[in-house]
This record gives sequence, C-alpha cells and structure tokens, in this order.
Amino acid sequence: MQLTPHYDDAGFLRLDLPLGDPAVPLLRQRRRLAATLAGLDDEQWATPSRCEGWSARDVAAHLVSTNQFWAFSIGAALAGEPTRFLATFDPVASPAEMVDAGRAQSPSEVLGELVSTTEELAMVTSRVDDWSVLGEAPPGHVPLRAVALHALWDGWIHERDIVLPLGLDPVEEPDEVTGSLTYSAALSPAFALAQGRSERGALVIDATDPQVHIVIEVGDGVVVHGGDAPAGALHVTSSAVELLEALSFRGPGRVEAPEHQRWLLDGLAAVFDHDV
Repeated sequence: MQLTPHYDDAGFLRLDLPLGDPAVPLLRQRRRLAATLAGLDDEQWATPSRCEGWSARDVAAHLVSTNQFWAFSIGAALAGEPTRFLATFDPVASPAEMVDAGRAQSPSEVLGELVSTTEELAMVTSRVDDWSVLGEAPPGHVPLRAVALHALWDGWIHERDIVLPLGLDPVEEPDEVTGSLTYSAALSPAFALAQGRSERGALVIDATDPQVHIVIEVGDGVVVHGGDAPAGALHVTSSAVELLEALSFRGPGRVEAPEHQRWLLDGLAAVFDHDV
C-alpha cells in the first residue's frame, strides 16, 4: 500500500532515551556487509535471500538505492528543507521496480555502488551536529536520529536476509540490535498513527541478550523512553534478536497480543501487506 507520511510535526515521534551516535552502528553494519559480499562467488550472489523473489545481489542492489535516499534525506534536512518524496511511495512495489530495473548490473558493479554510497552516507552523517533536526523517513518527518535508526534497522535485517540462506553466521553487535529493536518497536505504532488511527495505548519491550527496556507511549504522537510503563500497557518479553525478527516479519514467529492491542504491532504489516 502507499505510505501516508506524517509531515511537519516535531512531536510525532520522540526518542527520549540515550542511544549514542546512530551513525556509528549504521556505518559499521553497511561496511561489514560490503566486506561479506566481497568474499562471495557468483553462485552465492545468485542465492535466493529471505526476501521473496530476490537474490543476495537483489538485496544488495536495494540497499544501494536506500543508501542514496538516506544520504539525500539527511542532507536536505541539514539544509532546512526536509524532503517529501515518500508521499507517493509504495514500499512493496517501488523497491521491486527499482531492483528489476537494475538487474543488468553485475555483482561487482552492485558491490562498488554499495561501497561508494555507504561512504557518501558517512560524509553526510559526519555533518550532523543535532540529531533532533527533522528529516524524512517512511513514517514522515522524524528526528534525524530516527532516520538513521530506520536505515540501520533496514540494513541489519537485510544483511540477515542475505547471510542466513548462505549458511553464514550473522554478526549481532549489541548497539546495532538495541538501536534496531528500539526503532522497529516504535515503527508500527508510528505507521498506525500516520494512517489515521486514533487509539491510545502503550507497548513495553523487555528483551535480553542484549538487555533492552523501552516504553512506547502512543497519544497524539509516539514517545519512546526507558522509564515506567503506564497502566494497561502491552508487555512483550523475548530475546532481542528473536523479537527483532518477529517485528520485522521474518520467519514463522509472531508477537502475541490481545486483539484490542494488536494495532500496536501490526502497523508495519499493513504497510507491507503482510498477513497477520
């Protein structure tokens, strides 16, 4: 389905907890993936990924286009002119069309572009002094910290989409897992709010390995913090990686919740046309 970004509202998504410089895990993840891809042979590049219909090469090509978007989005935000490109974006059809259009590229060409766009992303993130400045991500205008965390989560999941079918051991750096989990848990409520839902509620994540405690309160906006949960909040406990996989709709696992609170978890599914 087409996105319904929420623009020009500084309170739409707030991350009120210490997460450090988000560019550090983001760039580490991209560079590690590039190093892994550099060691693949042609057969491995052609191996089906966990993304239906996409090979490892296709997933890498998709990350090239996302790198380009993230760099442009952050650069425009720093110039005081946050973009609105995603108002007509379909997160299912549009990426598939871009990957299809670039299938003539060889794996070495895709790898070269992944490396160069990662370094372009590194250059623009090095200019960020204030991660609270608004920039564009799929939910709409959100702090640049959230923009970087969206990029991290997307790349972290897609790295696993490539390496797991190849029988390689995925790297699970604690700060990458924490940042990705924090953002992905906030993403479904943010999408639900952007789509016009008016419910109020709260979601609590208590994860292990690494230990992550976050509270996501949804009212007129989405606020993520590390404090006490309000009464009636939905509590979710699991290992952090298993929860990240479930929230990202990878594998058969599903985060259980009472029907009246499922909207806190299913906003992402609606956007990506997943059955839940």
